[in-house]
Amino acid sequence: MPADYLFDPAPVPAVPVVGEPRLFPVRRIFCVGRNYAAHAAEMGNEVDREAPFYFTKSAHALCLSGATIPYPAGTEDCHYEMEFVVALNRGGAEVAEARAMDLVFGYASGIDLTRRDLQAAAKDKRRPWDLGKDFANSAVIGPLTPAASFGQIGPQRIHLVHDGDTVQDATLSDMVWSVPEIIAHLSRFYTLAPGDLIYTGTPAGVGPVYPGSRLAGGVDGLAPVCLDIAPVG
Repeated sequence: MPADYLFDPAPVPAVPVVGEPRLFPVRRIFCVGRNYAAHAAEMGNEVDREAPFYFTKSAHALCLSGATIPYPAGTEDCHYEMEFVVALNRGGAEVAEARAMDLVFGYASGIDLTRRDLQAAAKDKRRPWDLGKDFANSAVIGPLTPAASFGQIGPQRIHLVHDGDTVQDATLSDMVWSVPEIIAHLSRFYTLAPGDLIYTGTPAGVGPVYPGSRLAGGVDGLAPVCLDIAPVG
């Protein structure tokens, strides 16, 4: 007998897949912090080379490429962060690094929007980053490309253009922690599951967006990602 809810549940957040009519349903969003040394340095931090660290976004923070969104609420300093996104269609706990890639369905170009002023205030008070990171439309994502069509991760370029200017430009080989290392480590703390997304960190060059801004980014071999911030009025 189907469950009888007090009100209609929210729709399942989902991402289109290149060449596939079915959608990829999103369960959770994990994000890796400071996974590019140059970005850590520009933010006045050092990379923790002992282990990666994470923050999370709710699945309802998902925003599909091509959207026009209002400037995020509660902030005067919202920043873009271009990211390589990993999508899982298998799960597990305590996953060995040697078999971590068996969990991967595919990849996407993504943008992590950050309310930097709220994040900085939380850091100063040693509080969680939730207000700075987890909010509506803050996990922007392009269509997923199956892993078999992408090939080995390494020399692919990752870049972002803001209002016609290239502001972030690096390669995936610049990541401090590789995708297999991230999956294996993350699975020590969470039982990973189909539908999980992992935003793997951002290169140097992050900066603010404004009402009327246009973001367009990509990773070689993947569908691009774009976002418009609505002008005021």
